Amino acid sequence: MIKSILPDFVAAADVFTDPPDPMLFPEEEQVIVHADDRRRQEFSTARVCAHDALRKLGVRPSPVLPGLRGEPQWPTGVVGSITHCAGYRGAVVAAASKVTAIGIDAEPNEPLVPGVLDAISLPEERESLAKLGARNTRVQWDRMLFSAKESVFKAWFPLAKRWIDFQDILINVDPANGDFTAWLRVGGPRVRGQRITAFSGRWVVDAGLVLTAVVLPTPGRTGSLQQGIRRAPVYGRPPNGM
Repeated sequence: MIKSILPDFVAAADVFTDPPDPMLFPEEEQVIVHADDRRRQEFSTARVCAHDALRKLGVRPSPVLPGLRGEPQWPTGVVGSITHCAGYRGAVVAAASKVTAIGIDAEPNEPLVPGVLDAISLPEERESLAKLGARNTRVQWDRMLFSAKESVFKAWFPLAKRWIDFQDILINVDPANGDFTAWLRVGGPRVRGQRITAFSGRWVVDAGLVLTAVVLPTPGRTGSLQQGIRRAPVYGRPPNGM
């Protein structure tokens, strides 16, 4: 399902149930040797998806271990992202020659717990969500906002190597085309000499889930964005007031 919001040059694998006997590499098994059942299922099935996505990309699967901050460590020449929530696991990968960073996130299409929206959002975002909710009640827009910011963080962290707060990201949602732009309110990392000021992403609501994806093409490859992603990464100025 995540593939529907990704360009053709990104390989994806996702599932809605946990396999009874997932096959992991010994190094991956060691990561969850003391984990509880829930963590074991999430980690194991997500790694099965990661291995499958690597095969689809034409890369021999290898252990996908967590980094110092929990981020997945991919084989040389590969970038990717993993997500899991109740009833869903997914992984996506792409060649680093085509994609510099990628982030995906899956969430239940349910309202956030009271108080969470205020903690993760900006006043202008809450105003925008109220307008969106008045026009379309099928989408839990607060959850979509949360998911979009999670996807941005997953794309951001491997580049910047530092945390970014929820309120350091301003999301502008396009409800008609299933797009969003995430403007950074802090200095972004440089990619081949270009300062990143925003990320472009896509979203979809289906099967009781909200899925979001951010793909940052490698500079010089932006023409390939026509293959399934509508907007190029933004290197210009943020909106007024940022």
